[in-house]
Amino acid sequence: MSIPITSNGGLEMKQKTTMDSKVISNEIKVRNYRKFTFTLLVSALSVLALLATSCGGSDDATSNVAETSSSSETSETEESSSSQSTNEETAEEDTTSQAPEIDEDCSTASEARDDLFPGVMFFSEAQTRCITDIDWGDRCDEETGRLKIPVIGNPECFAPFVGDNGGATAQGVTEDTINIVYWRWQENDFILQYITGPIANDDTNADAEASLRGLIQYYETYYETYGRKVNLIFYEGTGNIADPISARADAVKIAEEYDPFMVWNGPTLTNAFEDELVSRGIACLGCGPSQQVDYYKENDPLSWTFSMSGEQNILMGVEYVTKQLAGKNAEYAGDENYHNQERVFGRLFIESGEASVENNNEFENQLAQNGVEIAETVAYALDPATLQESAASAISKFKAAGVTSILLSSDPIAPRDFTREATAQGYFPEWVHIGSVLADTTVFARTYDQDQWANAFGITTLSVRTNPLKSGAPYRYKWFFGEPAPADDSIAVIDPWPATFYPIIQGIGPDLTYDKWREGLNIADPTERYTTASSFSWGEKGRWPAELEYDFFGNDEVTVFWWDSDAQGLDETDAEGSGMYQYADEGQRYLWGEIPEAEIELFNPATSIDLYDDLPPGQEIPNYEPIQPGG
Repeated sequence: MSIPITSNGGLEMKQKTTMDSKVISNEIKVRNYRKFTFTLLVSALSVLALLATSCGGSDDATSNVAETSSSSETSETEESSSSQSTNEETAEEDTTSQAPEIDEDCSTASEARDDLFPGVMFFSEAQTRCITDIDWGDRCDEETGRLKIPVIGNPECFAPFVGDNGGATAQGVTEDTINIVYWRWQENDFILQYITGPIANDDTNADAEASLRGLIQYYETYYETYGRKVNLIFYEGTGNIADPISARADAVKIAEEYDPFMVWNGPTLTNAFEDELVSRGIACLGCGPSQQVDYYKENDPLSWTFSMSGEQNILMGVEYVTKQLAGKNAEYAGDENYHNQERVFGRLFIESGEASVENNNEFENQLAQNGVEIAETVAYALDPATLQESAASAISKFKAAGVTSILLSSDPIAPRDFTREATAQGYFPEWVHIGSVLADTTVFARTYDQDQWANAFGITTLSVRTNPLKSGAPYRYKWFFGEPAPADDSIAVIDPWPATFYPIIQGIGPDLTYDKWREGLNIADPTERYTTASSFSWGEKGRWPAELEYDFFGNDEVTVFWWDSDAQGLDETDAEGSGMYQYADEGQRYLWGEIPEAEIELFNPATSIDLYDDLPPGQEIPNYEPIQPGG
């Protein structure tokens, strides 16, 4: 028995089923719903998090976070930690005695689950127990047992909670509220502006706050929160996203003044923010750059993220190169002289700290163990002052080494300089994505030298995009409120935090603690596998080698894609233009170990897909009228 997290963010209970990874292709090949691609792993924040390892407040959305007096006394911190532990023990004693109800005369009572968290009940389990007196409320479609929300595979209804929720079950939790701090970068952060410059995004921080508060209202209308509402503190950082001093100071202030249960987001080019928070016993969800697996084990159960770990990216990259590319000719290079030549690999990666170097060394070591040699390795730094010089030097080295295929792990800006320099030097290799971030989005790829990028392909954690006006976070926001989100350009990169948080606490029940968060994720099924959505899981699922589990990282899949310089269509900001990423084999996605030995066909639009304007047949979203906000 398990608690699966649905692909649209709902924790639902159902009988766990297992499938051999090799026989689920019928399910995978169904082209399905996906949130707007420019989401979970595709933002200037999650992007930069990867680079570092390979890298309720006021209803007034524009109001400032209220200032309160601060205290940095060590004794107060220790007292808070002790109080939290006591509260968690007391709350567990109070709630674990609430055994789920079972009708003794029910013919299916023997099929009832024995692992429900106290206070949790959902539609199908109530039917199994022959419980008929639950008022499921306006949010539930009782004909299907699912929430009345416009998402494919909409999650199962959970019963409205009645009773004592345990009150202060954890730090930042009361009978009525859960303190959540959302960290947001400064609007004038010059590093972020440099990275996201090619995207015409005019959303302000006030827009972002208003949109996040709106999303929270949406989720709290439909998801069960056991008598509590999120008390959101929207916090604007005091330094740039790479400044460890201001990041640590922000964390200290957040910990001492706002007493959060959890922090969402953070400065993505320094570990200082997350390090300080977890050292004070505060949980982080995607609030720092992805770090080595040991970091998460040492800080269990406080640090969580959405993206693959560096180690997981290495495994996927090695598998792709060894199964699909090594020992074969460089048939996709721009230089026809390479087409009849066996691939010679070069490695180009962004160096953003010790972890990025260690990860690259491990990547090359694993390739070597599989008989794949790297002829030339070049690391570069994301520095506007030196990037062009780095590009000239790197291209000269690759060209001199006879490299036909560059294995690329980069930020979204550098490929522009490297591809321009390659053209200037008359060098046209294959450009192979191996863990690049945002470089795998159409909006950035259009800024690269198109004569070069016509030869780009590889693997990405992204999936086939869908029209954001017809599905995903932008669509749901407008459906619920009747108007677009104030942060209309970035609503989809704000949504992942509440979209992850609410289904998890719904499945945990009233006894909200960090340990229950961990336990709930561990017994939860992975999200469904679709070609238009990544499958996420945390915990021990058997998807990764034993040493990488318990898994603190969400995304588990990649797909193979290529750049079609002739295609016309919308990028992730809805701008019409030339050039689109195409997803091979109609976007089929792969877990570790599933990439086939048989060649995956590239550069053939007939077997690939770039974007669904309409959701595929059989995957339409259900049609419901929204519950009026505040209703």
